Amino acid sequence: MRTNVILTVVGSDRPGLVQAVADAVLAVDGNWLESHLAHLAGKFVGAVLVEVPPARLADLESRLRKTDAAGLQVTLVDAPSPPTDAAGRLVALELVGQDRPGIVREVTAALAGRKVNIEDFATELAHGSWSGERLFRAKATLRVPPAVALDSLRETLERLSAELMVDLNLTETDKG
Repeated sequence: MRTNVILTVVGSDRPGLVQAVADAVLAVDGNWLESHLAHLAGKFVGAVLVEVPPARLADLESRLRKTDAAGLQVTLVDAPSPPTDAAGRLVALELVGQDRPGIVREVTAALAGRKVNIEDFATELAHGSWSGERLFRAKATLRVPPAVALDSLRETLERLSAELMVDLNLTETDKG
């Protein structure tokens, strides 16, 4: 029997931070399952899903507190097994447009209004090659309910893209 936990990590970026977390997980006979780690505003941030023997969970917390003393804040969150019957299909969304406040809110509101679940979401700012203006870029993996036609979702987002002055691409990636 094993328990899943999510480790959230934040600290000043420097070599060895991922190794410190990996060492703590391995030391308690844990297994690193998934992670999203990034350099963000000069900080190292991320989330790591690990499985550990329940009897070793306190030991994992203790070992991670030692990395906390070294400048890495780590929080453990219980992660029960997700349901395996996720309905819908996976769709990739790519969006590029001039940066302005509210883009994320508008896009996520449109998706939520169609009962679309965001499974993965990454954004960044870049400078346009010709204009030098800040461009907002987003990539997302969406779980679209069976009742929502891809063309209908595309129309919803295209109406929004005209208001936000963004280009978007929506592509079915998997039948889910």
